[in-house]
Amino acid sequence: MNRESFIKGIRDGIPIGLGYFAVSFSFGMLAAAGGLSVGQATLLSLLNLTSAGQVAGLNLIMAGSSYVEMALTQLTINLRYCLMSFSISQKLERDIPQFHRYIVAFGITDEIFGVTASRRGRVSPWYSYGAMSMAIPGWTAGTMLGAVSGSLLPGFITSALGIALYGMFLAVIIPPAKKNRAVLGVVVGSMAMSTLFQAVPLLQRVSTGFMIIIVTVAAAGTAAFFCPVATDENL
Repeated sequence: MNRESFIKGIRDGIPIGLGYFAVSFSFGMLAAAGGLSVGQATLLSLLNLTSAGQVAGLNLIMAGSSYVEMALTQLTINLRYCLMSFSISQKLERDIPQFHRYIVAFGITDEIFGVTASRRGRVSPWYSYGAMSMAIPGWTAGTMLGAVSGSLLPGFITSALGIALYGMFLAVIIPPAKKNRAVLGVVVGSMAMSTLFQAVPLLQRVSTGFMIIIVTVAAAGTAAFFCPVATDENL
């Protein structure tokens, strides 16, 4: 049973790993351009597994931000993984040892959560391990090769290729923004607030880390207050 679940996880994790490889390649180049060594960039991806969190963290490192700013920023950006872990924990087999839940929670990403949550009935932790065995090496290897390439390729090429990572973020937010006015409001509101922090002299004194925290909490909190998601009591 464990072997069967693991193989299914590998099968579903292959496209995730391939997608992660392409995206993390761009992150590796950004990390190299930001002054991180190949080893540092690779370790960063191996231990974090979060594209938005890593890009924000890299910007904070480059800006020389404090550990407090880094911790609060990562908590704000990655809080969704805590909620995802709660959800997946309810789908796991009841009689598994507790350490399995910790390992599964470490490997939770948006895509792994998606494929795991979509499975019918209880899920074996070995399914998550199979998906993680493809996703984590893909993300880490892409970062490593991107960092190596970033240290070798000319600057104008790395700058051009580095745009791919931000293209991924646009691909993530544009489709739902077209369908949901609340999401569109969050996107537009975040852009407007970020612009204010760059344009208003008084707000320019706010560090990058706290700017990300303020904009994220304000935009998401406003949307949650004015556009609450209807709950289904039958779920």
